[in-house]
Amino acid sequence: MAEDHTRNDSDTPTLLIGGTASHVGKSTIAAGICRYLADRGVDVAPFKAQNMSNNARVVPRAGQTAGADDGAGSGEIGVSQYVQSRAARRPPTTDANPVLLKPRGDGESQLVIDGRVVGHYSAGEYYDEHWDRARAAAVDAHRRLADDADIVVAEGAGGMGEINLHHRDLANVETARFTDATILLVADIERGGAFASLVGTLSLLPDDLREQVGGVVITKFRGDRSILEPGIAEFEERTGVSVLGVVPYDDPGLPAEDSVSLPPVGEHSLRGTEDGVPDDRAVTIAVPRLPRISNFTDLEPLERESGVRVSYRPPDAAYGDTDALVLPGTKNTVDDLLALRDAGFDEEIRRFDGPIVGLCGGYQLLGERITNADIEGTGERTTVEGLGLLPVETRFSSEKCLEQTRRELSGTGPLDGASGPVSGYEIHMGETTLTGPVDRPFPEAGAATESVLGTYLHGLFENRTAREAFLQTVFEAAGIDRPRGTTPRRTSYDQAAALIEKFVALDKLDVERLPEMC
Repeated sequence: MAEDHTRNDSDTPTLLIGGTASHVGKSTIAAGICRYLADRGVDVAPFKAQNMSNNARVVPRAGQTAGADDGAGSGEIGVSQYVQSRAARRPPTTDANPVLLKPRGDGESQLVIDGRVVGHYSAGEYYDEHWDRARAAAVDAHRRLADDADIVVAEGAGGMGEINLHHRDLANVETARFTDATILLVADIERGGAFASLVGTLSLLPDDLREQVGGVVITKFRGDRSILEPGIAEFEERTGVSVLGVVPYDDPGLPAEDSVSLPPVGEHSLRGTEDGVPDDRAVTIAVPRLPRISNFTDLEPLERESGVRVSYRPPDAAYGDTDALVLPGTKNTVDDLLALRDAGFDEEIRRFDGPIVGLCGGYQLLGERITNADIEGTGERTTVEGLGLLPVETRFSSEKCLEQTRRELSGTGPLDGASGPVSGYEIHMGETTLTGPVDRPFPEAGAATESVLGTYLHGLFENRTAREAFLQTVFEAAGIDRPRGTTPRRTSYDQAAALIEKFVALDKLDVERLPEMC
C-alpha cells in the first residue's frame, strides 16, 4: 500500500483520545468530553476512523437526514460513536464511524464502509485489498465533520503502541496524521502497570506522533490520589508529558462497545445489583453469552431498572433458577445456533417455563429452521433446525436490512398489555416468515405465543411502553411485587461529563484554545 502522510488542511482542531490498550476507558473519556463541550455551546463532532465491534446502530448515511429515507439512505456505525453523537447533542451519521469491522468467526470480519456492507474478508484480504479505500473514506468523513463543527473529538482503537500495526493503523496513527490531532493518551490503572504502559507507548510511537501528545489521563483509580503523586512527578520528569487527570473508578453506565465488557463465554456475570433491592425481592433475567454475541446493549435498559438482575451465562449453564430469558443478537446466527445445541441449550430452553424474548438473531434462533444457512454460517450446511419455540422460518440471502424503524405495538405474549408506538432499528441478514398461525406483536412483524416473543426490533426495551410491559410480566410470573419509588440517576452522558469537569484539566491541552476555552 502507498504510504500517505497527508495532513489536515482544515482550521478545525481534532482531539484524538488514544489508549495504551483496549478497554482503558477511551470511549467514556471521549463521550464525557463531547457532552462537557456541548454543554458549553461548542459544536463538537465525534469520530472514529475504524472500529471493530458487533454492537452497531443504524443511522442516516452522510448527507441524508434522519427519518427521510426508506432504508436505502441508512447505514451502520459502532455503538460508541452513536453514544458519543448523542452526548454531543449531534444527529449521528455514518461519518462518525466510516469504517466498521464486525467479526464473524474463523478469522473473518464483515467490512462496512460509509455504513454499507462491502463483504467478508480475512485480515490479510482487508489490508491488502481494501485498506486504501477505507483510509480514503475516513479522510473524507473527517473532512465533512471538520467543515461543520468547532472541534472533532476522535477516538482511537486498542493500544497506540502496537508497532506491528503502525504502517496500517487507521484509527490511531493514520487518524493522528491526517487530522493533525492533539493526542490525549489514556491508561487504566486498575489492571496494573499504568506508568509502564504509558512510558512504553510513548517510546514506541512514531517520532512525529510523539510530538503530538498533549497529555495523559489515568482512569479507574481507587483510593487516595496522593499515593500516586510521586509516580506522576517522576513520569512527567522522565517523559516531559503532563498527567492532566486521574479519573476515579466510577462507571457512568454508557453502552458497551464490544464483548470485552462481558465475561468470557464460559463464565457468569450479574448486572444491576447495586440498587439496594434485596435479592429475594428481585427478578433475574438470563442471557446466554453467545460466542458471537452482538448488540447486547439491548439489555442495558433492563439492567438500570430497580429489582432487575441481568445474568449473562455460558450456553451450557442451568437456567431453571431464573425468571425470564432473553436471547440477544448474534453476528452469526447459524454458528451460534450450532454452539447452543452442542452445549445442550436447546433442551434447557424447552424445559424453561418463564417468559422468553428473542431479539434479532435471537428471534431467528427461536424459529423452526434456517435455510440458505451456508450464506450466514462458516460451514457448508444449507438447512439448520432451530430451537422450535416459534412457528417461523428464516431464509438467508446476501442482502442486509438496515432500517430505522417506528412501529405500533399491540402487546401480546411477554409484552401483554402494551400498546402504542415504539421506535428502534433493524440490522440483520435474512427474512423470517411464518410457518403456522401465531400472534404478532407488530402489524406484519414479529411472532409471539403466550410466553415466547421474537422481533427484529433493536432498542425494544429503550421504549418505556415495551419495557414496563415485559417487566410486569416477569415480576408477575415470579410472584414478586415490583419495587417502586426509586430516584432516577443523572443520564450517563451527564455523569461522564461530570468526571471530565472534576478530574481532567482540559484547559491545559489547548487544542487550538479548545474552541476559545468554552
